[in-house]
Amino acid sequence: MNSDVQIAGDPLAIPHLLPPVAAHPSTVAGFAGLAAAIAADRASWAHLVRYDATSRWYHRLRTGPGYEVWLLSWVPGQGTGRHDHGPSSGVLTMLDGELTEHSQGAAGPAARLRLGAGAVRVFAPGYVHEVVNDSLEPAVSLHVYFPGLTDMPQHGPRCAAALAR
Repeated sequence: MNSDVQIAGDPLAIPHLLPPVAAHPSTVAGFAGLAAAIAADRASWAHLVRYDATSRWYHRLRTGPGYEVWLLSWVPGQGTGRHDHGPSSGVLTMLDGELTEHSQGAAGPAARLRLGAGAVRVFAPGYVHEVVNDSLEPAVSLHVYFPGLTDMPQHGPRCAAALAR
């Protein structure tokens, strides 16, 4: 009778034939996949969530080469103000509850998008938006920034006034 090694070959000889496993995500799809994997592993983050009535609560959940993962909670009424993320791109994934994103294109009208549990938003450097919990329940979101978040410039009320129209 043949052994497994005789039939299939030496399993230690196979890895050199496979493509190398990426050390960390390197594409937008890879970072969105990372966010989805973390979101699906509720046991790894749910016990960390805290709610703070005075300000949004946040916790850096993970770092890797060139990226950061943040867990945020939002009680009703809390928001970010109009901002961008400097040189960072990002993936925002809703874990619980609902948030509203307000954005405005350079030439287009203001947009208002409701983000419920499972929603994913991807944005490039310089993307200006405001995120608000205007529901009656708390919300939890996961944010992946690449490169890691170093700047979050606030934008003036002129943008906010345009959104109100």
